Amino acid sequence: MDECGSRIRRRVSLPKRNRPSLGCIFGAPTAAELEPGDEGKEEEEMVAENRRRKTAGVLPVEPDDSEVDMFGDYDSFTENSFIAQVDDLEQKYMQLPEHRKHATDFATENLCSESIKNKLSITTIGNLTELQTDKHTENQSGYEGVTIEPGADLLYDVPSSQPIYFENLQNSSNDLGDHSMKERDWKSSSHNTVNEEPPHNCIEQPQQNDESSSKVRTSSDMNRRKSIKDHLKNAMTGNAKAQTPIFSRSKQLKDTLVSEEINVAKKTIESSSNDLGPFYSLPSKVRDLYAQFKGIEKLYEWQHSCLTLNSVQERKNLIYSLPTSGGKTLVAEILMLQELLCCRKDVLMILPYVAIVQEKISGLSSFGIELGFFVEEYAGSKGRFPPTKRREKKSLYIATIEKGHSLVNSLIETGRIDSLGLVVVDELHMIGEGSRGATLEMTLAKILYTSKTTQIIGMSATLNNVEDLQKFLQAEYYTSQFRPVELKEYLKINDTIYEVDSKAENGMTFSRLLNYKYSDTLKKMDPDHLVALVTEVIPNYSCLVFCPSKKNCENVAEMICKFLSKEYLKHKEKEKCEVIKNLKNIGNGNLCPVLKRTIPFGVAYHHSGLTSDERKLLEEAYSTGVLCLFTCTSTLAAGVNLPARRVILRAPYVAKEFLKRNQYKQMIGRAGRAGIDTIGESILILQEKDKQQVLELITKPLENCYSHLVQEFTKGIQTLFLSLIGLKIATNLDDIYHFMNGTFFGVQQKVLLKEKSLWEITVESLRYLTEKGLLQKDTIYKSEEEVQYNFHITKLGRASFKGTIDLAYCDILYRDLKKGLEGLVLESLLHLIYLTTPYDLVSQCNPDWMIYFRQFSQLSPAEQNVAAILGVSESFIGKKASGQAIGKKVDKDIVNRLYLSFVLYTLLKETNIWTVSEKFNMPRGYIQNLLTGTASFSSCVLHFCEELEEFWVYRALLVELTKKLTYCVKAELIPLMEVTGVLEGRAKQLYSAGYKSLMHLANANPEVLVRTIDHLSRRQAKQIVSSAKMLLHEKAEALQEEVEELLRLPSDFPGAVASSTDKA
Repeated sequence: MDECGSRIRRRVSLPKRNRPSLGCIFGAPTAAELEPGDEGKEEEEMVAENRRRKTAGVLPVEPDDSEVDMFGDYDSFTENSFIAQVDDLEQKYMQLPEHRKHATDFATENLCSESIKNKLSITTIGNLTELQTDKHTENQSGYEGVTIEPGADLLYDVPSSQPIYFENLQNSSNDLGDHSMKERDWKSSSHNTVNEEPPHNCIEQPQQNDESSSKVRTSSDMNRRKSIKDHLKNAMTGNAKAQTPIFSRSKQLKDTLVSEEINVAKKTIESSSNDLGPFYSLPSKVRDLYAQFKGIEKLYEWQHSCLTLNSVQERKNLIYSLPTSGGKTLVAEILMLQELLCCRKDVLMILPYVAIVQEKISGLSSFGIELGFFVEEYAGSKGRFPPTKRREKKSLYIATIEKGHSLVNSLIETGRIDSLGLVVVDELHMIGEGSRGATLEMTLAKILYTSKTTQIIGMSATLNNVEDLQKFLQAEYYTSQFRPVELKEYLKINDTIYEVDSKAENGMTFSRLLNYKYSDTLKKMDPDHLVALVTEVIPNYSCLVFCPSKKNCENVAEMICKFLSKEYLKHKEKEKCEVIKNLKNIGNGNLCPVLKRTIPFGVAYHHSGLTSDERKLLEEAYSTGVLCLFTCTSTLAAGVNLPARRVILRAPYVAKEFLKRNQYKQMIGRAGRAGIDTIGESILILQEKDKQQVLELITKPLENCYSHLVQEFTKGIQTLFLSLIGLKIATNLDDIYHFMNGTFFGVQQKVLLKEKSLWEITVESLRYLTEKGLLQKDTIYKSEEEVQYNFHITKLGRASFKGTIDLAYCDILYRDLKKGLEGLVLESLLHLIYLTTPYDLVSQCNPDWMIYFRQFSQLSPAEQNVAAILGVSESFIGKKASGQAIGKKVDKDIVNRLYLSFVLYTLLKETNIWTVSEKFNMPRGYIQNLLTGTASFSSCVLHFCEELEEFWVYRALLVELTKKLTYCVKAELIPLMEVTGVLEGRAKQLYSAGYKSLMHLANANPEVLVRTIDHLSRRQAKQIVSSAKMLLHEKAEALQEEVEELLRLPSDFPGAVASSTDKA
């Protein structure tokens, strides 16, 4: 689009007549075509006179509902009849000898006089846009577009209904999905000449070869003239009835610019180019949205360099690494938007934790609404497998590692993996962390093996052995040490602070002595001088104190508050009271006593012992500056983004293990907030005994990441082989071995394998799966000497891989579900809850036997029947509670699993974590994690049962149970909690304020929400509304898909096959 705002054409419509009269209109006839004379000049003078008269005579017209012909037989708009001019020109043209011969065959060509042009000319202010009717409307009305040159007046010559007409056209052209662009492309392909700015539009009629057309023309001359006259009268009648709208100049200009840019973008897409606009091939609207939603107006230099790399332009796989807070995510987001908008492909973004998935969904939903793509959540029990296939809009799937793996499996199974254009992996270093790393490796290996068109982008702040990852992902590598805010690292030994200096002999140089007057009491309570360190920055700046354990977080928060002056209570006092009030609301009147004492000072602890609602509320308060100090565990460093001016590490330990270099870098990376702080500081407190280890920690390179595919036996290599055979990616020994060589483990096999070869491990794993009844082996004799072993998956194997069940438990799950069918108790939810309680949490459970016995004795007869079916008696629990010897042996895992089921069952009945926490003497955070894990496992069991016909009865039951476990609230709050970022506390607030459904939230005004809902920032309100709109659009689109699918003729319909054969 011309950036200086040059004038752009407008289109109006005249009737298209299919009889042989006015055919192709190119421009005014030349002098040679008309009789000699000054007719042209006279016409121009008359037209000018007519316009002056019209302009002077325009008066407001009262609305008239009458259908009376207001003009009668008076067929002239001015003294010189417009219709007469058309007829004169037509007659003169017909008299020319060179055209007389073809007059009956073609519509008359090149017959658009200057007067006709001037009659309909308009000018717009500043920038004009080309407006066209919808293809459907045009076909129905029989109109064809005629391009009009800009004239000297502004809408004065246009009757009142025409501005309405233009406004309607403008609205339709602003729609990303309108058909006007398609129509223009169809026309331009059928026209002989197409120019960017033609003076007149050409409309070519189909030739008519019927010899009798001359007679038709002779007899229809009068009808034709009458038809033109009638049409123009009708048009003027409609114009007179319509009221003139008030035009907004600024809105018109803005809509014009956006419309033209979208048209240019769509035209560019169709010309097979991926360049949609000035912002890294994206429309400038994307740049405006980043400024509006995130306050980002300019990219860092490294971001520009990375986005313009040849490897990125050529769609090669890429790994890039920068320090924390360097702005890695923005680059990934721009690449995702390029894929969604330019390449028209779906995108998968894999993030490590549910909280980060939800944060990203909230942040990107507003972009999806504005730019026309879906943002879908795949975390916990949320997500559809396979994902909904969209007609036009593309989807951005944001998933946890586990859900991302299931999503890729479902796309491979349905043959849709090529629809995935880009996969972005945040925290790529997690590929080397236990079973989750093995799952991430499997996901990426399958994508590399099955799709040659899917691009993979990996990013991390802590990567060392990049060469191995490059080889695995066949990727380019980009790195930079850029940090928007300078980070200074310090070490504190006793009361001396040293600055970390790599050039110094021992890695550090003296910085300063702590100058803070400590009383004897304070010295005993705070030997590490934490109070001195934090009071240097709070309350005006924020501070994070990382502690080794959860209990230590709470103790440190309380200790600091004991020695803070009363002045700290006055800082944002009103806002802190609001935080306490909201914490009470979400806890149904309950409030943690530690938080009650610390929040008035602007201090709080942050660890997994808090509920999701509490964590979210405290994080919001910290982000807005109401709270200025968090005492937290290391999980905060890898979780949501909460930066600080100063980061203090209470000790160089995480629990009882010494700090790793990767963990240290992640923690100190939180220091320094871009756009707020000019500097960031980290202080590691250490004792003299740890000095040598710490000096090694700050100087040594980052730890290498190694594949856990074989180490995690049941969750790793066995699960991989089962899915490879189930998805038919590789079904024989040679193909499976070949696939393994392409994995991250395959790249590192020389380092990781000491005793066995990769071939031996492959054979051993397949044998184990066959013995477990998950695979069957077929022996194929190719010749007397050559034998090939093929594998196919059994029903149990397919159910296990579809349900993503840990293979260590799949046979136990099958046995429990089978046994459950013999006497499934449905009078309460207890039996079903037991069957969906995760096996891997059972080993961590240590029941309180007195509480167990008390709860057991309160069971109804039906619930006691469940315990009896499982083999757990009340006498057994009673003996354990009283410490008596147990004669009969009972399975410990069943007993522990039933105890966890009691906790969950009580929670579903009471829906209040606080009361359940007190009843079972368990941390409320642990109970919530148990609930989340059970909801996710219930979803897995549901998919497991869907593959086994014998478990049909569980399917409907588990759908409802999964929903109950996912939300664990009263039924009326569930529709609100479906919206990403709305947890129970917020849902209650919204419901009380009258927002009771998804439609209410989607149509809410964020400004009204801010005024109505306590402690809701403007940013959060906008995110909630955007997320609700996105979810509503997704549901509407899914219903539309269903309708179209029902009405579509089946591809295997017998008649369809026959008709296609006939055509051939």
